[in-house]
Amino acid sequence: MAITIGDTLSGCGDSDAITPATKRTITLGFVNGGNTEFHTCLQRSVEGEATKRGVKVVSANSKQDPQTELSNIDSLIGQGVTALIVQTVNTDALKADIARARAARIPIFLTSVAPADTSAILGAVAVNLNEVGLLDASWMSNDAVGAPATTGIIAGAPGAASDLLVKGFTDNLPKNIKVVAGAPGMFNRAKARAVAAKMIKEHPTMTYAFVANEDMAAGAAEAFTAAHKDVKIATVNGTDAGLGAIKAGQIDATVANPASKLGQKAVENTLSLLNKEPITKIDYVPIELITKTELAQAPEYCLNE
Repeated sequence: MAITIGDTLSGCGDSDAITPATKRTITLGFVNGGNTEFHTCLQRSVEGEATKRGVKVVSANSKQDPQTELSNIDSLIGQGVTALIVQTVNTDALKADIARARAARIPIFLTSVAPADTSAILGAVAVNLNEVGLLDASWMSNDAVGAPATTGIIAGAPGAASDLLVKGFTDNLPKNIKVVAGAPGMFNRAKARAVAAKMIKEHPTMTYAFVANEDMAAGAAEAFTAAHKDVKIATVNGTDAGLGAIKAGQIDATVANPASKLGQKAVENTLSLLNKEPITKIDYVPIELITKTELAQAPEYCLNE
């Protein structure tokens, strides 16, 4: 049986009034940002949790394009969804997304990131990207044990959450580790491989690489191996493939931030906030550093189909 609510938000922000609404079936509109393993697992989790709770979900994919994201939001609003859950492709796009939802009086809930001003959103489940970057930087610092070292940075897509992740990493690097190169890998393994090959050619003594997801890290590892260079890699996600790469010695450290938990909490918290339950408006997904030592305790990244 579908879940229903007696009251629904007439707007998105804390200051908006609540108006009585006829009991109705909840339909969530989920706007996904891309087609990486993270995005696929996030959508599977959102749809699975909604099904478990008797809630309908209509999903759309923005394919890393901000304009497509806005069009998807318009389309879902036109389909009469009760609320939106948005995994943005670009943090700069959020202002337009939120404004469009607010104008339509549709609550909007965000995943992965939250704006500084949260008054116009229903809520968010975020990943503390500064802490993710800090954990990788701390691992690098402990591994270097104070000796001079260098690192390259292979980011994701400019303007997206990747920027916050990279900032968390660079802000927390110790002074003995110098950043010598940085370029976006666009969340694409082949692109990351090419970026890594260029980096190691220009900086043949580079010690480390910080890579914004494990798929790109696999491409970077291939490039370093082809160049016969031993570059230690720290990355992010905690996927099965990433954990396998740690076990095989291709990647040295990752920060697990399971997409399964992000999607589940997004649906759970959206429904709770729509029902005016007393929960935290901005919530965070637990994260943890995983090396070979912690492999056995790594959380499940993606729900089984």
